[in-house]
Amino acid sequence: MMNNHVESASGDDAARLESLGYKSEFRRDMSLWANFALGFTYLSPVVGIYTVFGMALALGGPPMIWALLIAGAGQLLVALVFGEVVSQYPLAGGVYPWARRLYGRKWAWLTGWVYLMALFSTIAGVAYGAAPYIGSFLGFEPGVLSTVVCALGVLVLATMINFMGTKVLAQAAIIGFLAEIIGALVVGIYLIAFHKHQDLSVLFSTFGAEKDGSYLAAFCAASLIGVFQYYGFEACGDVAEEVPDPGRRIPKSMRRTIYIGGAAATFVCLALTLSVVDFAAVINGTHTDPVSSILTSAFGPVGAWAVIGVVLISFLSCVMSLQAAASRLVYAYARDRMIFCSSLLSKFSHEKFVPPYALLLSAVVPAAVVIGSMISTGALMKIIAFSSVGIYIAFQMVVFASVRARLKGWVPSGEYRLGKWGMLVNLGALAYGVVAILVIGWPRTPDVAWYDNWIVLLSAGLVIGAGLLYMVIAKPHLRSDAPYADAVNQVASQPCAARSIA
Repeated sequence: MMNNHVESASGDDAARLESLGYKSEFRRDMSLWANFALGFTYLSPVVGIYTVFGMALALGGPPMIWALLIAGAGQLLVALVFGEVVSQYPLAGGVYPWARRLYGRKWAWLTGWVYLMALFSTIAGVAYGAAPYIGSFLGFEPGVLSTVVCALGVLVLATMINFMGTKVLAQAAIIGFLAEIIGALVVGIYLIAFHKHQDLSVLFSTFGAEKDGSYLAAFCAASLIGVFQYYGFEACGDVAEEVPDPGRRIPKSMRRTIYIGGAAATFVCLALTLSVVDFAAVINGTHTDPVSSILTSAFGPVGAWAVIGVVLISFLSCVMSLQAAASRLVYAYARDRMIFCSSLLSKFSHEKFVPPYALLLSAVVPAAVVIGSMISTGALMKIIAFSSVGIYIAFQMVVFASVRARLKGWVPSGEYRLGKWGMLVNLGALAYGVVAILVIGWPRTPDVAWYDNWIVLLSAGLVIGAGLLYMVIAKPHLRSDAPYADAVNQVASQPCAARSIA
């Protein structure tokens, strides 16, 4: 009976995909649990917090933790918008096909382009951030060259896992999720129970992080920990063609990623903050790696080594999930002939049920970013900042397209709908995203050359400019006959009741 139900659902999903203009090629091997795990490991509480904690604490002191709550609330609104869109358009590639159906071909091209470049940068940033933990695990102090080598090693391993197919990806995502739980909750509980040096009052004390200026400026700089943490839920939709009953399951996975991932990230940040002995040393720059010190002090050399091993699994699973999302976007672009080398990048392996050349591109470009990071001071923070601003820009392009479609009469017809709250949620998500983009892009290092200080906004402008130039010259948006801008004119095809946004 169970097999008959699964086969029936698979047949319905294939028919629905065909009604949207595409033939089903992926295998729907990803369960609700695995889809949530993919989004969770992409969002990755351990990777997000362990990578940025030291920098955020140095910039804003303990109150930087409140940025996690602010960003979590804002990104939940975005996740609700995305859930409604993916429920109607459960297509591989996420933001690109959503923008295509809501707005049009040009808007979709630019949305996907910005998101793809930011994804490549995020993959590089996470791989780069793993290097210090690889050094601690193997017993060496990573320099610039060894950091690059370690990051490239992480990329190679993640790519090998992705090439094994959807089923292996789903299993690896669940293993990564379990590692995240151990790295976040178990370690956090132990730190609070046995290694707490501070009380909760420190969360309201800046410890001089504002120096001679306003604390608002310091908090905005430190808030990178929040904005970097809360994306990844969209990966649940990037693999929509690999999930049975995606219109119901993916919105649920997205919301769970925000709820559970955000709670875990805030908890591990709290545990680390309360375990810091000397905030002044971190803020004035004499103590640059508080996480490693906390773990070694709390667990001893052997225990810290084991914890770092678990943390490295989290880093690997995060890179793996990011690559999966990026490769599906590249494939979605290529099958619509919207990108260079489309005939190659749209090739699909019916043995492993993955797009192999799209996966390879999702390793090669991040590797180039990692190698290129050797020429910039403070490379990790800048990679992370650009990654975040690019992702947020792409997100807001989809949210804006959703607002525009609503104003033109779009009535969502998927299994998950926001009902009467739809426009309010959309506008709230748009307002939050615009503010977040300004916060992320604002220059933070006035003591360096102007181009290095403005590198985040310059990089974003360069990526958008390159995308526009390519669109004007190559006109990729005119190559495909795939459907576009049909949301407003599409008649609701399923008489399903509107669901709660909770």
